[in-house]
Amino acid sequence: MLQLIQLRWLAVSGQLLTIGVVHFGFGITLPLGTMALVLAVLVLLNLVSHFWLRRQAEVSSSALFLALTFDVAALTAQLYLSGGPTNPFISLYLLQVTLAAVLLDVRRAWVLVAITSACVLGLTLQYRPLELPSHLADDLFRLHLQGLLVCFILDAALLVVFVTRINGNLRARDANLAHMRQQAAEADHIVRMGLLASGAAHELGTPLSTVSVILGDWRRMEALRSMPDLLQEIDEMQVAVERCKAIVSGILLSAGEARGEAPVVTLANTFLRELVEDWRITRPAATVTWDSSLDRDLEIIADRALKQVLFNVLDNAYECSGLPIRLSAFQQDANLVLEVSDKGPGFAPDMLAEFGKPYRSSKGRTGGGLGLFLVVNVVRKLGGSVTARNRPEGGATVTLTLPLAALAIEGSAGHAA
Repeated sequence: MLQLIQLRWLAVSGQLLTIGVVHFGFGITLPLGTMALVLAVLVLLNLVSHFWLRRQAEVSSSALFLALTFDVAALTAQLYLSGGPTNPFISLYLLQVTLAAVLLDVRRAWVLVAITSACVLGLTLQYRPLELPSHLADDLFRLHLQGLLVCFILDAALLVVFVTRINGNLRARDANLAHMRQQAAEADHIVRMGLLASGAAHELGTPLSTVSVILGDWRRMEALRSMPDLLQEIDEMQVAVERCKAIVSGILLSAGEARGEAPVVTLANTFLRELVEDWRITRPAATVTWDSSLDRDLEIIADRALKQVLFNVLDNAYECSGLPIRLSAFQQDANLVLEVSDKGPGFAPDMLAEFGKPYRSSKGRTGGGLGLFLVVNVVRKLGGSVTARNRPEGGATVTLTLPLAALAIEGSAGHAA
């Protein structure tokens, strides 16, 4: 529709110029009042179209058909007032037909062909002849050829410019549809993985509880109390089992199977500090530091999904580099920004190009890359985004941008629903 509005402005300007040249330059008498009224209607139509387009989310094929029909009617009126079929600009109908073929569905395009054909037929039967001055009467054929040349150049230029723009819009639409289909496929992949993880969590719950009971019994056995090394290993095993049970509970909670408890509100800095401490327990050999410039009173929901997302990013940074990791948090406008930086080798160019795609991993493992794939999709569900870049001084930075509204009580409740 914007292309049609721009074309209409050009049509108004071109008609003003042509009418001025013909009437005042060549001395050919034209009904200036009536032709000016047609131009005024086109200007009014453009202004209404601009106002309507601002309030409209999308433009239907019927609206485009109606706009093209108005343009055909205006062209027919101007041609009727200026010589009808003898006017060389009658070939401008082909521009309208071409636009209809590009923009409209087949049925409406053929209807517009029928309308333009009827207009041309009507002009051959009824029109206002041009009143040529005597000094042009003998040179009418040459003037007609000059008009045809100007009309051809105008037709060709407008077709190239506007059809190229329209095709660009159509390609952008197709690319957007392909991107949406890709997101839908990834969401389906997430659902299938979630069902698998939820089923596995249910299956693991019973054996983990059994192992925990057995370890507790071993801890109380008289024969093992004299073996401090073995008791220490039993304690470590108990911690590992409890960690596995917590992961299983987190999976079930994220799957929506343990929503009975009220959402926990905490300070953002407290959430991040506890998160880093919990991650250090699972990675005792890792070195991680964190800094925050967030408001000390900033409150968020202690979302388990967000915690798991950050665990995945930290795990990926540690496994890729094994070097010190830094977590930074700050507020940017209405967003919470979290940056995880490492001093490792960084991302390969092909990894950056397909960041967050499943099964794209630099770790050389089958099924690798799912961690970052889940990170990108969970953050996207929260209304945020994830980006990655290589640092000039070495290493990489993964940036998570999350709208604070999604981490508030109302936002999290809506997300859970």
